[in-house]
Amino acid sequence: MKGVKNFLLASVAGLAAVSGTQAADMPVKARPVEYVRICSLYGEGFFYIPGTDTCLKLGGFVRLQTEYNAGAGGIAVGSQQMAPQGRFTRDLSNDINYRMRAVASFDVRQQTEYGTLRTYLRAGWENTTPGATGGGTTATAFWDRAFIQFAGFTVGRAQSFFDIFSFSGIMSYLTVRTAADSFATGQNLWAYTAQFGNGLSATISLEDPATTEFGTADVTCAPFFPINAVPAVDSAFAANGNPCGAPAGGFGFRMPDIVGNIRVDQAWGWAGISAMLHDSSGAYWRTPNNVNNGHPGDKYGWAVGVGAAFNIGTMGDMFGFQIAYANGASGQLTSSSWWQLYRNSNQLGIAYLVDAVFGANTEVELTRVWHVNVAYQHFWSTKWRTSWYGGYVAVDYNNAATNLICSNRATGIALVAAAQPVGFNCNPDFSFYQVGSRTQWNPVPQLDIGLEILYTKLNTAFKGPANFAANGSRPACTNNAVQSCTIDDQGVWSAMFRWQRNFYP
Repeated sequence: MKGVKNFLLASVAGLAAVSGTQAADMPVKARPVEYVRICSLYGEGFFYIPGTDTCLKLGGFVRLQTEYNAGAGGIAVGSQQMAPQGRFTRDLSNDINYRMRAVASFDVRQQTEYGTLRTYLRAGWENTTPGATGGGTTATAFWDRAFIQFAGFTVGRAQSFFDIFSFSGIMSYLTVRTAADSFATGQNLWAYTAQFGNGLSATISLEDPATTEFGTADVTCAPFFPINAVPAVDSAFAANGNPCGAPAGGFGFRMPDIVGNIRVDQAWGWAGISAMLHDSSGAYWRTPNNVNNGHPGDKYGWAVGVGAAFNIGTMGDMFGFQIAYANGASGQLTSSSWWQLYRNSNQLGIAYLVDAVFGANTEVELTRVWHVNVAYQHFWSTKWRTSWYGGYVAVDYNNAATNLICSNRATGIALVAAAQPVGFNCNPDFSFYQVGSRTQWNPVPQLDIGLEILYTKLNTAFKGPANFAANGSRPACTNNAVQSCTIDDQGVWSAMFRWQRNFYP
């Protein structure tokens, strides 16, 4: 036993000597790795950026949406950029459109002596028909959020503080037309929010009018209401220096939209009231050769809205509404400034909306608009939900504006009553509504599979027999003994089917 013991001791001593020699040859020991730590200050999904006290949350989604009688990401055929599709021709209109999106978001927050400093960015790539080809690898980069929040300020691209409630993006896949909701696009702004406690807050925001400006139209311009294009406008500081030519949103603006909001947020939901002031001034009176000839006086539009959303039960059900009225600030209430819907070859529904109109040596006349939007979403279970929604918009041009429009010219349809058949009604007023339902299945958390059905109805006040020009593959339609051409109300059914894999929002 003594021999075995001596052998073991000698072996251990030898190993220790070898280890000591090798250790002396090794480089200096590396600093310990700082593993990622969970940040619980701001909710689920945040972690500390190693070596800092700053928390980061990564998010995003991948989506494919297929649309029938809709396109450009959920816009019903016949409305705004989807208006040309409302011709319903074999070579100019698509029955099916796709939107493919891949989005990443970064939410960065840290505590300071002034409260939380937050920076948020959301951007991605999309392939959307009919605006972009669906073939190959062509994709368009976009961003809809990029803002900083600090000491009550919000600066950058965020959702407009005029928005109170909309079902778009929350209870539907539709890009809603019955509201000017900026949930999907964002809005450039400078804003300050004061918190008064118990969920009560007030905000003043200076916002870029380019995304909501429908412009002020000079009825002496040709065309000011074209049959297949956005209405031409002649707004002050908004026409790229091209008289009567470019849509609103040129090289700048004279003043931002001034938005005020008072809001209360509670466990039961939220409620608020918003108001805004908008510059609706015209540029210049024009002579026949477009020489400046003085200008109308400055005119300012405004809008006011009230809305609320209510949490119902414990499953996540919600009911919400918003009602708003605008005078000279049409783009705060709807996302569509022009419509075009054909039925057969001789029936057409059209509508045009601008913030205001003026004529030769006349003052600016503001356009009145009101809307109402309501929606309800019910959870059948943790995996199934259905929403029902509806919105209505009514547009009213006053008598002076109506007379200006009907006594002047447009391309495609001559609005002068004397140039139209007996029975033609020249009235630019119109209304429209959208009603629909979406059912969504979440087989696993963060995977959305859903189907939405939508009906859109345009009620145009241009009514009765009319002559209208050729439009793409559609030939001109002229009332005669062989055919009868009419302008009347039109409607369209649309559907959207979506798969979307979400990461942390």
